[in-house]
Amino acid sequence: MIKAGIVGATGYVGAELVRLLALHPQAELSAVSSVSFEGKPLSEVYPMYRSLCDMECGSPADVIEKSDVVFAALPHGLSQELAAQCAAAGKVMIDMGADFRLKSEEAYHEWYGGTFLDPALHEQAVYGLPEFFRSRIKGKNLIANPGCYTTAVPLALVPSILGGFVEPAGIIADCKSGVTGAGRGLSQNTHYAELNEGFAPYKVTSHRHTPEIEQTLSDLSGQPMKITFVPHLLPVNRGILATCYARLKPGAAEEEIRAAYEAFYRDEPFVRLLPKGAAANIKNVKYSNYCDISLHIDCRAGMLIAVSAIDNMVKGAAGQAIQNMNLVFDLPETTGLLSMPPAF
Repeated sequence: MIKAGIVGATGYVGAELVRLLALHPQAELSAVSSVSFEGKPLSEVYPMYRSLCDMECGSPADVIEKSDVVFAALPHGLSQELAAQCAAAGKVMIDMGADFRLKSEEAYHEWYGGTFLDPALHEQAVYGLPEFFRSRIKGKNLIANPGCYTTAVPLALVPSILGGFVEPAGIIADCKSGVTGAGRGLSQNTHYAELNEGFAPYKVTSHRHTPEIEQTLSDLSGQPMKITFVPHLLPVNRGILATCYARLKPGAAEEEIRAAYEAFYRDEPFVRLLPKGAAANIKNVKYSNYCDISLHIDCRAGMLIAVSAIDNMVKGAAGQAIQNMNLVFDLPETTGLLSMPPAF
């Protein structure tokens, strides 16, 4: 059994990791930590875990000592020192935050205001989006786990870009997120009275996931890419819906585009390409590690509209992290992740 520990276990992502690891047949939760609730059992913070996970929240050092793999469910800026400690102890670390996602220290400073404390450690980090970088992830000890938007947008767009069906310039990613994406801490726009019966964009032109999405698209396409990315906050708990618009190149045919997506994702266990006429819906991926993609061609305007839906807490966070753990430890990638989404 793989011994898995969580630093930051009482945040939303940490709690989701606990839920999913409890269902994993080849991993067991070895230790958890929380600055806010140190010394308290996890089931006191989340009563639904009572008698299922009564583990007491300890220290990060305790988690490292007792674990083969450490999941760091921390805000940006807090994972670099922990990663160095894990490396020194020979432990695998999967970082749920942003500290190792960007390859450029200049970009990290621009968008997050931080620096690379150990550039050599950043060189070792691998970006953990399995559908694109599986071969890089296997056997590595430091994985930068992508977040929600940075998973949903590339999954929707990459086959059309690599297939040469769309213009690389002028792509728009119009995205909506459930409120759990904002984390467990309180802010004015996530209060019930502010959020309920409302719907608005936020961080327009300034969201920190923008350079990460562009990095993935540029890496895969072999050319610098810029996109327009606008996130919105939905008054629901879970889900990411990414509606992506790209201008079709002359001669691009709907049948060819669909065939390219089918071929690209044919062997991907967690990507479901929907039939023509269907539309991706966050309801249909809830609590699962699946990504649903629907394709729509606007012949009149010459546009491809690619829509992806994921659960931001699973495929956009904890589920993808476990998918990466499975790859690192040479397990079948789907181990512990094949639960069916509920019908309602």
